[in-house]
Amino acid sequence: MNASHSGWDWISVLVMSPLFVFIYLPVAVLVLFSFHAGQVPVPPFEGPSLTWYAKVLASDRITSAGFNSIVVGVLSSLVATLLATLAAWGLARHRVPGARAIEALLFLPLAVSYLVIGVGLLVAFSAVGIGKSLMAVGIGHVVLNLPLAFAVVYGQFDRDQARLEQAARDLGATEVQVFLRVTVPLLRPAILAAFLLSLTFSWDEFIVAFLLSGFDPTLPVVIWGMLRTGLNPQTNAAGTLVFLASLAAGIVFEVALLRRRRDARAG
Repeated sequence: MNASHSGWDWISVLVMSPLFVFIYLPVAVLVLFSFHAGQVPVPPFEGPSLTWYAKVLASDRITSAGFNSIVVGVLSSLVATLLATLAAWGLARHRVPGARAIEALLFLPLAVSYLVIGVGLLVAFSAVGIGKSLMAVGIGHVVLNLPLAFAVVYGQFDRDQARLEQAARDLGATEVQVFLRVTVPLLRPAILAAFLLSLTFSWDEFIVAFLLSGFDPTLPVVIWGMLRTGLNPQTNAAGTLVFLASLAAGIVFEVALLRRRRDARAG
């Protein structure tokens, strides 16, 4: 039996290895040639050198765009997570007329192209007099990330939490107190995970940001503009910094989910 399992393990490794190479090789090349000392990121590799990272950090255009991305990402993720948590709580704990239809509407943007959403928001904003701006990008990212955050939080409501909430009500707690002192603490890992997932998507998002940003673009839009002039190691360095920031948020997201599972087993 052990030999059989060992054989299947090796087969799994052989099957999965090309997949991981296919996924991560472009990222590895991007990171490698961000340390390239030459003017064009093509073999043979010359380096390592931190010259291009220094130029990225010294560029007001890139650092300003990075700051814009952080502001839009944090604020839009906070709003999306707050709205998603309230929506999940309302649908999971209360009898809402048309609950199934509301769930479907909340999940619907996941099935719609970002391009369609971006164009729709652009037309809608133009109709009500909202110009291209970081605020418009932030609203667009709330629209994109709300379904993701809702899916993460909504899936964490269970019967054990409902019993604790009911016990708090029986002891005289108001509905607001139950939500703030019982529901939110129990859902803290899921809420954090929803926020970090939203932040990661907002940080990397290009299409909606490109359509809705004005004279204050986000970092992906600036990197796209750099790519239009051709490949260079500075673009690789900027892309690597974006990747590392997304990776850090993803790691924290995974840690939050693991902590949630561990707490669920302990309970």
